[in-house]
Amino acid sequence: MKSVLLLGLSVLVAVSTVSALKEGECEVCVATVNKFANTLSNDVKKDHKKIETEFRKFCKGTKSKENRFCYYLGGLEESATGILGELSKPLSWSLPADKICEKLKKKDAQICDLRFEKQIDLNTVDLKKLKVRDLKKILNDWDETCDGCIEKSDFINRIEELKSKYSKSTKSEL
Repeated sequence: MKSVLLLGLSVLVAVSTVSALKEGECEVCVATVNKFANTLSNDVKKDHKKIETEFRKFCKGTKSKENRFCYYLGGLEESATGILGELSKPLSWSLPADKICEKLKKKDAQICDLRFEKQIDLNTVDLKKLKVRDLKKILNDWDETCDGCIEKSDFINRIEELKSKYSKSTKSEL
């Protein structure tokens, strides 16, 4: 009887460790949930309906991967489905972000497929070695355009021209 109990317990432990997130997994989910949770007041944190309302407001100001995360959860008007309850209820119970993301992963695996784009330092990178797509992304992240740019050198010149304006935040997502 004792060995059956130990066997059952070891299987339960093995199953629970398999579902735990690995290091770096669900990075967008964990970061976004933490960022959102830090915006909530104590009275909002206790009510899952208020959390859902605040999450929808939070999602309106998101870009890139955070915006895609909001879309998957149903925080955007154009979201096809919604699993906000899977975020709001555990958040109201003060569950940590990584545990919330584990639960979300079970509902929709693509949530954990989101990855932040690597950061580059524009002061050290050779712009000539970047692809045009990456150069356009740098300008887009700065909310800048390159009117009349056709050649790669046009984009590089535009970035060099604007670099001093964005020198305090020379790191751009790529």
